[in-house]
Amino acid sequence: MMWPILIGLATVFIVLGFLFWYACTVPSSQVLGPALVARPDLGPRVVLTFDDGPSESSTEKILDILRDKQVPATFFVCGKNAERLPGTVRRALAEGHTIGNHTYSHIFLYFRCRATIAAEIDRTQEVLERLIGQRPKIFRPPYGGRWFGLFPVLAQRGMRMVLWSDAGYDWKNDTEGIVRDTLKALRPGSIILLHDGLERRPPEEINQINTVLALPRIIDGARKAGFTFVPIQEFLSAK
Repeated sequence: MMWPILIGLATVFIVLGFLFWYACTVPSSQVLGPALVARPDLGPRVVLTFDDGPSESSTEKILDILRDKQVPATFFVCGKNAERLPGTVRRALAEGHTIGNHTYSHIFLYFRCRATIAAEIDRTQEVLERLIGQRPKIFRPPYGGRWFGLFPVLAQRGMRMVLWSDAGYDWKNDTEGIVRDTLKALRPGSIILLHDGLERRPPEEINQINTVLALPRIIDGARKAGFTFVPIQEFLSAK
């Protein structure tokens, strides 16, 4: 007689677990708080973003490509990496790109207390204010993971959450796969996620050459399909 009860309880736990995972992990989720994911109402405009940098092996090469192709981008930088490569962060800003906050040490925010989340964000804000004279107004959590104390922290600092709708999966794909998956998912108002760094790995272990090689083809393919790359400010300010 106990089996129906046990099965029912297991079903409830599975459903709750899925809802919990969806709320904290899936980029399109707005359960815990508001996040900019895409702007399909803006037509064939798209935004290009990079996470985890800057890195010695990739960011300067990516900036060269963006300069040559005349494409604006947003770099969600880790404070620890920005401290190591201040000139690269300054170059990105000077060339018209936007700098966002990606925590100081690229920690998973799951199960982190509000004080820890705030410390990671604030430390990066202080680093960037010292390096480029401004505190970013946009934030992207590592791995897209959100937690319950995060949104009050952002609200207190006047910051907005920016996630993504189009990933090239460049942490696992080869060059062909990055190009294929990015262009396949491209839609009006997409926010594209790529990486110029790689999680919390030491500098000598970071090699985003596949992203570097894929980037010109992504830009050319998107333009051929009728898309225009715009600064993220157009997505943030448009009503």
